Amino acid sequence: MKYFDELKRTMEWLATDPRTVFIGQTAAVPGTFMYQTLRDLPKDKALELPVNESFQMQFTLGLALAGYVPVSVYPRQNFLLLAAGDMSNMIDKISAMTNGAVNPRIIIRVATGPFKPVHPGHQHIGNFAEAFRKIFDWIEVVEVNEPEDIFPAYERALMRPDPKATLIIEDGNFYNEK
Repeated sequence: MKYFDELKRTMEWLATDPRTVFIGQTAAVPGTFMYQTLRDLPKDKALELPVNESFQMQFTLGLALAGYVPVSVYPRQNFLLLAAGDMSNMIDKISAMTNGAVNPRIIIRVATGPFKPVHPGHQHIGNFAEAFRKIFDWIEVVEVNEPEDIFPAYERALMRPDPKATLIIEDGNFYNEK
């Protein structure tokens, strides 16, 4: 199995759950390498959002509070940093602030941008997994570096027995390499 094919298969599997909705940049229209894994989803499962990372994370939380399981798509970790305040001060703390009464299921999908065949610039290739692990208490950070890691990571994020949100980090270089 190839990395890209496994991502595409997994996104299509996630879309079969009636609670899931895919939101974000290039979630519903072409624009980045991640869209290719979403291109065959039912049109009513994907919502394209403007490039406003903080708003997107706030919208993600709102959808989760309304009973959906949002899959919030951020093509680059460097730009997910713009939503890190919302992640750390709202999503990561909501369970503690409500004494465990509110535990929204959220999947945040992000990639380390590919730097091959053309380097896009340093603001597109950062990997902040370790920093995120140090910041978050309630959001689990998972890196998927092998094709066989992909489905189990997303399956756990959707079906996990504990009430945590999950940040899943893909590697954009592997879309064509593995």
